[in-house]
This record gives sequence, C-alpha cells and structure tokens, in this order.
Amino acid sequence: MYIKKALTRLSFWVIQGSRILLYRALSDAQIKGQRANLKQPLQAVGRGVIEFRGRVNIGFFPSPHFFSSYAYLEARSEYSRITIGNDTSINNGFVAIAEHTSIQIGERVLIGSNVEIIDSDFHGVKLADRFKSKLEWAKPVVIQNDVFLGSNVRVCKGVTIGCGSLVANGSIVVGDIPEGVIAAGNPAKVIRMIPKE
Repeated sequence: MYIKKALTRLSFWVIQGSRILLYRALSDAQIKGQRANLKQPLQAVGRGVIEFRGRVNIGFFPSPHFFSSYAYLEARSEYSRITIGNDTSINNGFVAIAEHTSIQIGERVLIGSNVEIIDSDFHGVKLADRFKSKLEWAKPVVIQNDVFLGSNVRVCKGVTIGCGSLVANGSIVVGDIPEGVIAAGNPAKVIRMIPKE
C-alpha cells in the first residue's frame, strides 16, 4: 500500500513537474519579487512587469482542471503591470491580462478556478475599431485584501473590489464592489453585508 501511494505521488509530480517546466520555457515576462509556489503551470508573458509580493500559491489539487489547464498572466505593453500580494491562493485555470494599465491583487485573496481578470476591452465596438487597441479603452483593476472570488468569476476593466468582499461563482463584475459584502450575478450586485465576527 505504501509503495503504491509513493509511486502514485511520484508519477503525479513527474507529469505536473514536466508541464510546469514547459510553460516556464514558454514564458518571457519580467517577473519581480518572490517566485510563485506552483502546483500548476504558469505562463507569464508580455513586455510589462509581473510581481509577486510575498508567497503566492498557484494551482490546487484536488480541484477541477488541475492537469488540463494552466495559469496565464500577461502584462501586455511595456507600461502594464500585474501585482499579486502575499498569502494569495489561486485555483486552476486563472487568467489575468493587463493590456495597457494594471491589475493589483491584494494579500490573502482567494481565487476560485477559471477566474478571469482583464483591464481592457482589447478592441473597439465600432466596425472600424475592431482591430484597434487604445490606451483610453483600458482602466486599472484593484482587488483589495481578503477578497474571495468564486469559480468562473469575470472581473472587467476599471473595477475595484473592496476588502473582505466575496463574489459568488459565475458572477461578472463590471462595477465597483464595496468592502465587506457578498455580490453575485450578471452584472454582479451586492446581495448583503458579510456579518462581522
């Protein structure tokens, strides 16, 4: 029994370790701060800066898409920046793209699987603008400390989510969420306050 368990664990890390090394080779972003604690592959790309401010955990087992997805961080332009705070835990399949501005994720943030955070629309609405990207179409995103983003949440440009708030699974956040609340829906709206201890 012990040998079988040890072999399972070894094969597990050989498979995932190989994937982590592959995606590291595919990465070209400038990374500052500590190195993230990777349980799942991370592809970090772009001309901007990605910074881990302390211990950041990426990937979780057992959880869906552990072997079939990877985390993707892109600081697309030279002025783009993604910062992730200490003790933040990110589940599988995470995507954050800062096209022209910044995405700031605070400390002790919990992020569910398949969450996407973007600072831009990436193109215009008019037909003539569909293949254009302009700085004025992007706005920074701020996720403050102790926020909990459920699985399949989408956070759009210009949003600030206040300290300690929780965004329910599948929500699409297009406007600011105050601190200490539960928000849900499409678009996400405040449902109620989170009780204080």
